[in-house]
Amino acid sequence: MLMLRKLATPAAAARATMPGMRITAREDYAIRAAVELAAAEGATVKREQIAERQGIPAPFLENILLDLRRNEVVEAIRGPDGGFRLARPANEIAVADVIRAVSGPLATVRGQRPTALDYSGSAESLQELWIALRANIRSVLETVTVADIAAGRLPARVRKIAASPEAWQ
Repeated sequence: MLMLRKLATPAAAARATMPGMRITAREDYAIRAAVELAAAEGATVKREQIAERQGIPAPFLENILLDLRRNEVVEAIRGPDGGFRLARPANEIAVADVIRAVSGPLATVRGQRPTALDYSGSAESLQELWIALRANIRSVLETVTVADIAAGRLPARVRKIAASPEAWQ
């Protein structure tokens, strides 16, 4: 799901293909499109420009922008100077908002929200584990905005997590 940048070593590349939390190409492209619009600081940007600047296939981007528009993350401006722009200030659009706009809830188990699950017996505490996992995902994705990414300044808490050697393993 997370589109990874070119990795420095073969070992790093191998680790990148291991199962784990996944960010889909669709989610990655949606975030990159929103960040591109945040960098435009309110100016409209044509779909083709976003696709070219971010290396996103234009037909794929068209559907992503439709979802972002339906969910009021971006707005479409018609006319010769038209294009897309963010529907609200970039510092009010969390990465979580973008992911939810194109994919729905941040964390599900077998397509269900963790709060809707019911386990029994020795697996009873699994629901609590899935809820804790969802809370941790939200604690990062809801605190980082597209403005933060466009400006290259992630919140200190997120930078601290990313700086930990364990985060890279």
